[in-house]
Amino acid sequence: MTIGEGPVPAFPGAVGFTHLRVYDTPAFDGVIGGSPHVHLASVEAYLVTAGAGEVVTLSAEGEQRFSLRPGEVVWFEPGVIHRLVNMDGNLEILCVMQNAGLPEAGDALLTFPDEVLADPARYQRASAISGTDDGERLRAAMVRRDLAIEGFETLRTRMSSGSTEALTDLFSRAAMLARHLLPSWKQLVKEGPSREVRATSLRLASLSIGDPTMFAGARVARTRPSGDHHGIGMCGRLDGYHPEGTLVQGERRA
Repeated sequence: MTIGEGPVPAFPGAVGFTHLRVYDTPAFDGVIGGSPHVHLASVEAYLVTAGAGEVVTLSAEGEQRFSLRPGEVVWFEPGVIHRLVNMDGNLEILCVMQNAGLPEAGDALLTFPDEVLADPARYQRASAISGTDDGERLRAAMVRRDLAIEGFETLRTRMSSGSTEALTDLFSRAAMLARHLLPSWKQLVKEGPSREVRATSLRLASLSIGDPTMFAGARVARTRPSGDHHGIGMCGRLDGYHPEGTLVQGERRA
């Protein structure tokens, strides 16, 4: 049951998590899966819960492929461009994102062709998902995916031909597109990860002097799926969770 009022304990580490059902329709190149993109400030982790697939990455290490099977966990740092491939049509993943809130605030950059990345207004139009119903929104997401794959393939071709400027050019565009977002990102970090670090430091300080009072108000919280089973993301259908939990009390047993 739900109890009390007041601040709810933060989810551990100020991370966000989403259940992702990777797209099961082929893109224009015949590959089934999501939209290639890159995160600029956050580490992302994939915990595979069902199906089979792989993630194709482009980075300073070149092009690499990593298998995705149930029980496996793969994570990558900001700057690793990645494309999810749904090999059996049933790939499902629990996505865990560092810095909860940043991806939703523009941290994820789609790998559109350079002429789109060079124009902030055009990038915003290309990345937006609009439509009056689920079908229209899904079709818009597929158009967006194909455009990101077009840019991804150009980038991959440049890298395979030995270009040392391919990644530099992309991240220069990314920095330009993100510049106006940085103040809000810094505030999100201050209210999330930085606050978590401060709270841990206070606990350690209390422990160092043998002060037990910090445990007096320890509580349990719970969150639940948001109920929006039609969320459309970069890589598939999203089953999100309410970002803020609720204080709860379990059964008392004799």
